[in-house]
Amino acid sequence: MPAPKKSPDAGFTIIELIVALGIFLVIIGAAFTLLGTSQQRYQSDSQVLNSFQEARLGMDQIVRDVNDAGFPPPSSFTASAAPFNAIYFASTPFAWSPGYTSNTPCIVGTSSCATPSDIDLIVETNITPQNPSSPVFWVRYQLQGQTLYRGVAQKTAFHDAAIDTSQPGVMVPYVQNVMNHASPAQIAQFQASFPNMFPSGNQVPIFTYYCDTSTGPLPCTSPLVINTSPQNIRSVAITLIVMSALPDPQSGQARLVELNGLGRRINPNQ
Repeated sequence: MPAPKKSPDAGFTIIELIVALGIFLVIIGAAFTLLGTSQQRYQSDSQVLNSFQEARLGMDQIVRDVNDAGFPPPSSFTASAAPFNAIYFASTPFAWSPGYTSNTPCIVGTSSCATPSDIDLIVETNITPQNPSSPVFWVRYQLQGQTLYRGVAQKTAFHDAAIDTSQPGVMVPYVQNVMNHASPAQIAQFQASFPNMFPSGNQVPIFTYYCDTSTGPLPCTSPLVINTSPQNIRSVAITLIVMSALPDPQSGQARLVELNGLGRRINPNQ
């Protein structure tokens, strides 16, 4: 006896509906999984980009401040007027501690200098050079923990720059998650993904100083440099290693960016 023919108006069987629903759920599940992964990747990449942009803006400002160090010079004023206008010219491109008020420079790169150091720099300059009546300011960059701080304090005659810039409210967070002085354990983890970022597994200085010599700037720690006082610093190499707030969503490893810059004071009268 022949099988009954299926009516053209007949619907799906329960089995067909269950199979179709199962296929649909698998497709939807795969789509949402892919969407979730894409969102995690987007958030992570955005964090890396934000870290890079923050560090780049910070780097650009440090370079500008170093370039302007020592402006305006004492030669902008007459000898008789200079003592009365000390707050209107930069006595020295880079302030130091201890000994700034006594005009007794320390030796760059040694323990005799609290500043300048590889994580602490004080620039003396007019931050608004377009205004000739503007006084000189001290601009300080200092690494505290994993945050690079920046502070600006107006220069006061016979005051210590390091003390005035350490007053409450002067130093404010500038660049977050700066890992130049990471712990040895952190450096070991970072080197697994970034083997060239921490040479020999050591911490990386933020500021490296070059002093003037008769043959051009050399590292201030070089034995060929005779004058190693902060007054003789010509240029500053800057390195910022910044970690994004979120790790890589797939590997779980930290994501770092490294930026390098060079600030060179351009005032020839200092």
